[in-house]
Amino acid sequence: MSFERSKELFERANTMVAGGVSSQIRRAESPVPLFFERGKGSKLWDVDGNEYIDYVMGMGPNLFGHAPDFILDAVTRDIQNGFCFAGQFEQELTVTELILKAIPLDGLVRYASSGTEINQLVLRLARAFTGRNKWVKFEGHYHGWTDTVLYSVHPPLDQAGPDDNPTPVGESAGMAPGAADDIIIAQWNDLDALQSIFDAHGDEIACVIMEPIMGNTNCIVPRPGYLQGALDICERNGALLVFDEVITGFRVALGGAQELSGVVPHLATYGKSVAGGFPLSVLAGRSDIMAMVGDGTVQHGGSFNSNVMVISAAQASLEQISADPEAFYSDLNGRGLQLMDGLRDAARRAGTDMLVQGVGSTFWTTFTDREEINDYREHAKYVDDEKYTRFAAEMLEHGVRLATNARWHMSSAHTDEDVEKSVAATYESLKLIS
Repeated sequence: MSFERSKELFERANTMVAGGVSSQIRRAESPVPLFFERGKGSKLWDVDGNEYIDYVMGMGPNLFGHAPDFILDAVTRDIQNGFCFAGQFEQELTVTELILKAIPLDGLVRYASSGTEINQLVLRLARAFTGRNKWVKFEGHYHGWTDTVLYSVHPPLDQAGPDDNPTPVGESAGMAPGAADDIIIAQWNDLDALQSIFDAHGDEIACVIMEPIMGNTNCIVPRPGYLQGALDICERNGALLVFDEVITGFRVALGGAQELSGVVPHLATYGKSVAGGFPLSVLAGRSDIMAMVGDGTVQHGGSFNSNVMVISAAQASLEQISADPEAFYSDLNGRGLQLMDGLRDAARRAGTDMLVQGVGSTFWTTFTDREEINDYREHAKYVDDEKYTRFAAEMLEHGVRLATNARWHMSSAHTDEDVEKSVAATYESLKLIS
């Protein structure tokens, strides 16, 4: 494939846009951060005319594929009446009713535009409600790029401290001094470790925030009893449990990871898939907690919050799923599991140790001889990230676009033919990099 036009545009972008991109993860795409002309369904076309089966899917938001007609029709209709009111409209209530009907967590919601924003609000609210300042974050989990949360996402092990007492490691230069003072870092999937933290700091901890399925590292599913155990520990100590369902919400099931696990936290955040590709995020929480946002004790604002376009897209998305959620998720997750099995078979035939781990609608491929990865430190010790980079570059040459972080996203637009072509491309790519 030729990428000459993308290379030219990237060189031009570097003269005007810092790094040539507007989100750092995009810069890692090889052989060059691509420029695209259009996307439709499961496909993307770049400026050089190359066609790809896309599993990046906007890093997860495009649950129905690119530019689904039913969302285009709804948004095109509704924006005739305006874009941004900085005020309320009835459609927002319709969307809220759909969300509250879908998720197990019973209470109230607030809207914002991104996962980073909504996670800032949930932490502020947890501190205000409990009157405590400390909070627990897990290695390998990502809750946004701001100073207060961008710690120990993928820390170098030589800086991360001992297994039983991890050190907060900032992921960027220039982070605010003291931002880590109230963060307690823990390894995920280990109830004993979490209990030890509460034994030492129980009356100081406002909340525990976690991805209920660890989508930002190896798509790790929690061990049996872990989520319920974490909830029990929080409740015994007067702390709040927060599920960051920005990835899992409306993707793994209509009720997200809560539906799959049967565990309902005190607060939960959503983004990505809720509006089918439009920038909408949601905080849902128990009514007595959310009352502090409602009466203004906890401040929250935003000119673009619940604007016409995102609410229109969310209504179209949620109504599309809710028409027959069992069929929708059976197809989405089923085709993902079919692809996962095909990738495992391709790796076996190519004689390559490749772990395919996840839940169907989203999963990871990593190069390791381990049969499973259970936490971030296992990933850091046993996974060959450099080999994945070569694999993703080779897959691009074979017409399959993968995320630079190894997470695959299925959409309802992916077909059996896409799966077959992707498995074939995987086999050919693995032969070339092994």
